[in-house]
Amino acid sequence: MNVPQMFGENVFNDAVQKETLPKEVYRALRATIESGKQLDVSIAGSVAAAMKDWAVSKGATHYTHWFQPLTGLTAEKHDSFIEPDGDKVIMSLTGKSLIVGESDASSFPSGGSRATFMARGYTAWDPTSPAFVKEGTLYIPTVFVSYTGETLDKKAPLLRSMTAIDKQAKRILKLFGIDCKKVSTTVGPEQEYFLISEEMYERRKDLRLCGRTLIGAPVSRGQELEDHYYGVLRPKVAEFMADLDRELWSYGVPSKTKHNEVAPAQHEMAPVFSTTNTAVDMNMLTMEIMRKVARRHGLICLLHEKPFRGINGSGKHNNWSMSTDTGLNLLDPGPSPESNTLFMLVLAAVIKAVDDYQGILRASVASAANDHRLGANEAPPAIISVYLGDHLGAIVDSIVNGENYVPVEAPEVSIGVPESPIFPKDATDRNRTSPFAFTGNKFEFRMLGSQANVADPNIVLNTIIADAFEQFADELEGSKDVVKSATAVIERELKEHYRIIFNLDGYGPDWEPEAMRRGLLNNKNTADAVPVCFEDKNIGVFVRQGVYTKAEAIARANIQLENYTKIINIEALTLLEMAKQDIIPAVSDYVADLCTNVAAKQAVNDSIPCTTERDLIMKLSEGNDRLSALIFRLEDILSGIDMNEVVPASQAMAHKVIPVMEEMRTVIDGMEKITSSEYWPYPTYFDILYSVK
Repeated sequence: MNVPQMFGENVFNDAVQKETLPKEVYRALRATIESGKQLDVSIAGSVAAAMKDWAVSKGATHYTHWFQPLTGLTAEKHDSFIEPDGDKVIMSLTGKSLIVGESDASSFPSGGSRATFMARGYTAWDPTSPAFVKEGTLYIPTVFVSYTGETLDKKAPLLRSMTAIDKQAKRILKLFGIDCKKVSTTVGPEQEYFLISEEMYERRKDLRLCGRTLIGAPVSRGQELEDHYYGVLRPKVAEFMADLDRELWSYGVPSKTKHNEVAPAQHEMAPVFSTTNTAVDMNMLTMEIMRKVARRHGLICLLHEKPFRGINGSGKHNNWSMSTDTGLNLLDPGPSPESNTLFMLVLAAVIKAVDDYQGILRASVASAANDHRLGANEAPPAIISVYLGDHLGAIVDSIVNGENYVPVEAPEVSIGVPESPIFPKDATDRNRTSPFAFTGNKFEFRMLGSQANVADPNIVLNTIIADAFEQFADELEGSKDVVKSATAVIERELKEHYRIIFNLDGYGPDWEPEAMRRGLLNNKNTADAVPVCFEDKNIGVFVRQGVYTKAEAIARANIQLENYTKIINIEALTLLEMAKQDIIPAVSDYVADLCTNVAAKQAVNDSIPCTTERDLIMKLSEGNDRLSALIFRLEDILSGIDMNEVVPASQAMAHKVIPVMEEMRTVIDGMEKITSSEYWPYPTYFDILYSVK
């Protein structure tokens, strides 16, 4: 396999554009992509014709405007290239068809920003993300807006946020005599997932309807031996990963790393970082391809954040940085960060932004699925904090405490044998419990859920940091001594926002009370996290930076809460169905057979011991009665919830429905442990987690 030759073979990338477009058209298009210049619509016809010819040569017969509606997924409507030509047809893609398409927007979430009966929506070409051919169709990345101009997707505000940070970052750079055409944020989203047998999946109603197991007793062997992490790949998994790499590479996705993760049946894929816009598109495509490739191997790829209780869930680490078109990384501290005023000013802006807007940053990763990880203090906890490490932490401490910083050189490392190479040690260790950790030349935002669209947190990060840059630039522009003035800003902001910095164990029992003392938010579920998005301060930052209008910001928060209530409602109804139709009848059948056995023994001789059977009969009968009572209680709670009132409905789901579901699960899992496997209606955790060879 010639990887360099096959890489990006299905993508209308720079090399293909250069080969197929007229020189002046190519230059105009690249100026838009690389420098952010307004698209010259006069070139659309030439680009469309070249794109169509290339796609047809790849076997494409259709094209689609590929967009990311507020469902959190992708959407596509396929149109063929054919156009009537007398009795025949020709293959055609016009400039207008490339630039804009019309879609019925009435059935997509709008959060109340528009009337449902007003149906018209538009998809508009995003030239900064390359088109690609997949399964006989040319996919054209687009944004999605309503007839009245509201954004109805995640791509448009992401592009706006990138424009905002580009504008404000260039103001900061200009203060230090640095000119550039563009500042771009870059992201490398690591992707965790589970692989299970398709056969086991099809037999679990909860997995099929909800993406996670609503019931299931712990498996005897989970992750406690710590032997799965980085362990030898099972043959079927290795075949899947090899197939996945080949397919991702053909679409230009730079899949770099693959390995077993901590939990049994859990794995990870990590790409090389790229510009945020394309990284988001690549990650959405990656998740889709993962599911399809898994099916080809008789597997199911689970992207739910917590498909199994008692073992680690899955996240998606968002490695975020900023770079100029000239290659300058604004988060590269250099050998002496304490004297690198530009870096320290950028660092202060990030710390300020994260502290000021910790609420919306937490809300950006909130979902019904991700609550199982963050609310349970699992990698990482729900409290936003910033980890700087030993080196930067010591510099910040010295600034805040008014002390002189004494540099400490990182020692070289040797294992103490002559054959082993001596290698330099990093300036700081990694903190895997921190939600927002500096890792050398970037920040790793580790709170994202594995099935999340990474646009959401990056919209927030770009926006709030652009806002901090704007405030700093407003203050520093016109200063006669920029370095001196910037140093004063750095000192002031680090002191003011010092509370958000935490370099210790986020899992430790002392952190929650300490965070409360500091005044940090600790919203453990979506119902409590999202309402901060309705606050004027948090709406204002999006409006100031031109990322959302007030109506758009409110609409998105409404949609997030609507989605949360719908998911919990689906899970509750599924659990009720499983309990009533499968669990209670199965346990009753087992109890009935136990009773028959007792009766048979007694008929032979009433002195034959039946203690074991009687004990099981009693425990299981009590369990079924307890489960029945909880079923009635849950049904009563659900019947009293008005799903149209999103805030009270979400609160009811979080604080009334979920606790009863948890009680039901406790009862059911307890009965699973003592019910004969011949009677239990669903595959167990052992069956699911250890079925792939």
